[in-house]
Amino acid sequence: MQLQGPVFVGVPLLGPILICMFTPNDLSGWCEDDRKLSWCPPHKVILPVWATIYSAMGYASYLVWKDLGGGFRWPLALPLGLYTFQLTLSWTFLVLFLTANNPGLALLDLLLLYGLVASMVLIWQPINKLAALLLLPYLAWLTVTTAITYRLWRDSLCPAYQP
Repeated sequence: MQLQGPVFVGVPLLGPILICMFTPNDLSGWCEDDRKLSWCPPHKVILPVWATIYSAMGYASYLVWKDLGGGFRWPLALPLGLYTFQLTLSWTFLVLFLTANNPGLALLDLLLLYGLVASMVLIWQPINKLAALLLLPYLAWLTVTTAITYRLWRDSLCPAYQP
């Protein structure tokens, strides 16, 4: 892996690092209050999973970039354009959910994000199968995150559902 590889792996981690550095809220208790779901993963698991997923998607984007010839060529526009847009949506979700405490907008963001990541899998698969496969754990994690976000959004709208 050339120097570009570590850059591609590291860039996705910048968003969460900056969000954690500049947010005054305590992020550790977001899924551990009175509304904690029995199937909600503990905080000690959530951050390493996100870091692993961001690193894997960064490496996958590097594989696509490398297989399409590198540089800033026209064939890279769609595959890496979708990647950049989904990465922005992913960082936006973290802001909406963890710092703005807005599960409704976070849920909308997640639904758009899920569609983008599924599109990336389909578009990246003919370019690099490993890159497409590296996105599948991301889709699984987005499924869990969407279920948690939906539940918290529903509970905030309908107090009768709260324990």
